[in-house]
Amino acid sequence: MENIKIKATDRSPEIDFDFAANVFTIRGESYPEDVTAFYGEVIDNLETHLEGLDGGSIVFNFELIYFNSSTAKVLMGLFDTLEETAEGEVDVTVNWYYDEEDDTMEELGEEFAEDLENATFNMKKNEQLGGGS
Repeated sequence: MENIKIKATDRSPEIDFDFAANVFTIRGESYPEDVTAFYGEVIDNLETHLEGLDGGSIVFNFELIYFNSSTAKVLMGLFDTLEETAEGEVDVTVNWYYDEEDDTMEELGEEFAEDLENATFNMKKNEQLGGGS
């Protein structure tokens, strides 16, 4: 599958999905006007890729500095997909990056982590989140 790279805008995050390396990153702010249009095909491609995996491991990096409630629903579905993948023969590691001064994003990460039993969830403080990489 072809990699997906979408540059961030004022309202939508950077998407960097490297299917060959099995490393997936969502970075920045997420409050697109049409969440379904923005995430729909990206999530569909990810799900198709994950369904085709037979063992191995994946890493999913969330480096979000803000997201709205519509994005939160997308993320909940994405975490369900990652958990289902981890129930199989695939090792799933989720890295939740948050600014050390952002209690809200830290708490949201902790809440998402509670729903995962089979995937490894790492909380990672990042002093320069949102500054690009």
